[in-house]
Amino acid sequence: MPIYNATNVNGRTMAEPVAEEKLIDVLQFISKERNIPFEMLLEALEAALLTAYKRHFGSEANAIVMVDRQTGEYRVYHRRTVVDEVADPKLEISVKQAGGPYQAGDFFDEEVTPKDFGRIAAQTAKQVIVQRIREAERDTVFNKYARKLNDLVTGTVQRYEQRNMYVLLEGRDEAILPLSEQVPGEAFRINDFIRAYVLDVRKSPKGPQVVLSRAAEGLVQRLLELEVPEIADGIVEIMAIAREGGSRSKVAVRSIREEVDPVGACLGPKASRIANVTDNLRGEKIDVIPYAVDAQTFIMNALQPAKVLSVELFEDDGVALVIVPDYQLSLAIGRDGQNVRLAARLTGWRLDIASETEADEARERYLAERAERGGEDAVAQEVVAEDDVAAEPAETVDEELIRKLEEFRRERLGE
Repeated sequence: MPIYNATNVNGRTMAEPVAEEKLIDVLQFISKERNIPFEMLLEALEAALLTAYKRHFGSEANAIVMVDRQTGEYRVYHRRTVVDEVADPKLEISVKQAGGPYQAGDFFDEEVTPKDFGRIAAQTAKQVIVQRIREAERDTVFNKYARKLNDLVTGTVQRYEQRNMYVLLEGRDEAILPLSEQVPGEAFRINDFIRAYVLDVRKSPKGPQVVLSRAAEGLVQRLLELEVPEIADGIVEIMAIAREGGSRSKVAVRSIREEVDPVGACLGPKASRIANVTDNLRGEKIDVIPYAVDAQTFIMNALQPAKVLSVELFEDDGVALVIVPDYQLSLAIGRDGQNVRLAARLTGWRLDIASETEADEARERYLAERAERGGEDAVAQEVVAEDDVAAEPAETVDEELIRKLEEFRRERLGE
């Protein structure tokens, strides 16, 4: 049975017959070229042909469409179930009517392919193929970047829309760098090369959406892995990163081998490795510090380049009182508090910085605040307890008063 393919000749639409074998060849080619399972294409085609049949020839019959996997021939069948006694002739057929080889429970398929179904089938096949190609391309893009989640990608700046940047990856796939994931002060022009971190990959009605970031801490980690072979090999481990994009980052590292200096490995010969990371981050400063299991030592390291005299931990509150020399106070705090802020995020402790001359006063002030908070908590608990007592019902109730109030309510309501 031929399938007709519509072509345009001199402005007029003509019908050109195409053999089913060509349809199979096309489906097999698409299957290999687009990496779409051949059986998936055939099943989709069968479902679409069935929909087209019901739309044009009615849906009262229990119809099915089958495409021959070898020849490409398609047929429409009226499927009925073989039964001993027929209740619905549209859905069932008796064993006697079906004939010899059929038994109760089998399917009896009777061909009902319309004569003019070829043109509809050709149009339907084209629509299914185009749709499946589009879906396959979307799935391919999604799967490709889903595998690159939390990794680096490179591309070129394509355009800006509402301050969001759109980046072309590999010359064909579009990704978005939202304003919230851009680094303040970084300026990229159209067609500029950009390296970014894959923050998220989402499915949307318009296709997969790849969300990039230049502000994520993971960007620093991936750049260090590229530049430092010891990190890529697992000899040096990145334990924590605290970052303020475009300004400064602190990276805590440790080595699993005693003979390998983790900080020196990250810096590289003449600090060349860390310089490459800084260049990729457009001048952002990177402080590499040694990680320590001991919290006091780790906090001291995190506050570098400032020198720390002592660290007193208040574990219940997650607070560390840090004492530094008087001349190191401003260095420990940093410009606009950046150094202590990053150190706190890196270590997970709330840091209270005090100079050596004000150490006793700072300690007393903190202990007083702590005692005051403890007193407030105790008072709050007492208030809750009093509220619970007040909420309890009275042991003695004036029944006469309640009776009079009920009579008054009934009079007002006219009961």
